[in-house]
Amino acid sequence: MEVRRTLIVAGAVLIALGVAWPWRRALNLGRLPGDIVINRPGVHIYFPVITCLLISVILTLLFWILRK
Repeated sequence: MEVRRTLIVAGAVLIALGVAWPWRRALNLGRLPGDIVINRPGVHIYFPVITCLLISVILTLLFWILRK
């Protein structure tokens, strides 16, 4: 029973992400202050540090709320 609920929630989250994808640029996710970008001739390195932290906090709160 628990696996079924987890799959349903995961599916709903994926659908919500798919629907919200066009508005990703408006939210400026992936280009937040604190994300590290290194541009050199022939090299482009991108570390989305703050973006990953923000997504982690949001998912942690979401799972915490759903667990209750």
